[in-house]
Amino acid sequence: MKPLAVGRLQHPGPPRQSNITYAVGGVAGLMLQITATGARSWILRTLVGTLRREIGLGSYPEISLGDARDKARTVKDSIKAGIDPIEQRKAARASLIVQQKRGLTFDDAVQKYLATKTAEFRNEKHKKQWRSTLDTYAAPAIGKMQVADIGVHDILRVLEPIWTTKTETASRLRGRIENVLAWATVKGHRTGDNPARWRGHLSETLPKPSKVGDRGNHPALALKDAATFFESLRKREGTAARALEFLMLTATRSGEVRGMCWSEYQADEQLWIIPAARMKAGKEHRIPLTKEAVALLKAMPKMQGSEFVFAAPRGGKLSDMSISAVMRRMQDQEEQKKHTGWIDPRSGRLAVPHGMRSVFRDWAAEHTEYPTEMAEIALAHTIANKVEAAYRRGDMIEKRRLMMSDWAAFLLEKSP
Repeated sequence: MKPLAVGRLQHPGPPRQSNITYAVGGVAGLMLQITATGARSWILRTLVGTLRREIGLGSYPEISLGDARDKARTVKDSIKAGIDPIEQRKAARASLIVQQKRGLTFDDAVQKYLATKTAEFRNEKHKKQWRSTLDTYAAPAIGKMQVADIGVHDILRVLEPIWTTKTETASRLRGRIENVLAWATVKGHRTGDNPARWRGHLSETLPKPSKVGDRGNHPALALKDAATFFESLRKREGTAARALEFLMLTATRSGEVRGMCWSEYQADEQLWIIPAARMKAGKEHRIPLTKEAVALLKAMPKMQGSEFVFAAPRGGKLSDMSISAVMRRMQDQEEQKKHTGWIDPRSGRLAVPHGMRSVFRDWAAEHTEYPTEMAEIALAHTIANKVEAAYRRGDMIEKRRLMMSDWAAFLLEKSP
């Protein structure tokens, strides 16, 4: 039968409603099956061992007559070689289903790993820190990948951007990724070497943590450059820029600012109260807000459905990289003007958001009217119990408010 003749074949219609078949020739047993609705497909009727089989070869006209004949010959060759094509398909389908069930993304692996390791964490805060590192740095790059597909080059995509600038964080991150992937291997979701392993593996690609970065201090602006930087920062638009501005006015950490919720802002008392669960030292921290900080908060739009003051575009928590990116863009702008820019004069490295706390500490050290202990409390550092108790008396908040007002005035001295 020729292709044109095949195309003309029709179902006879009522009263016959069952499928009908037409032998098309070229290969013994090759048939065109037509349903009562007019759907057409190729089948091969043949013996497999002692069993008569009907083997589907695809639909018509997607599979042409010539292709159907080629497929039929291939199937017959397989049968002669002792293979049952139907059983082979069943096995392949079963294998695919098993693989799909075993498939697990890195994000899901993190969730399942943490669920089994909860008892090992010292407290809920430690667990959140552990998860936060992965969410911030690993998830954007490999979160949606199947753990079975993650290789060394994927791990390097996560680590290399922060290996020399945030060495301690990157080192901890590597270890956490290694733990998650090791768990995934034991659970049967991946095989082979762990791509996040350090010794004899990543150690051959990345420099030793002890040889890069400054593990003790975050790169910080020179005190003399703080007001000029602040002036430039206030001219920039965007949530991340406002978060960095608020960070400087309050001398707080990036994570504390990014996680700030509207419920923590006490407008009547002009206070920001950070709950103990969000503090590094595990103690509630009260921050007196200056008029500049209050004005900034009043100008921040409240995103519907989000509790965060400095919300990301979709309402979640702003990423640490968003704030760091503001400083990098400001540095790029300075370099385009052939200026040195915002560089730590001691290390020669680009200043980072956390370094702003060091700038505040340097400023406070030059103002002897504010005791050292008061600046330490403003920074939420742990200090001697007796001293801390003395400075936590009723008037401490107002004394600190005066100190922070003077700090704000220092930052604003170059602003119009």
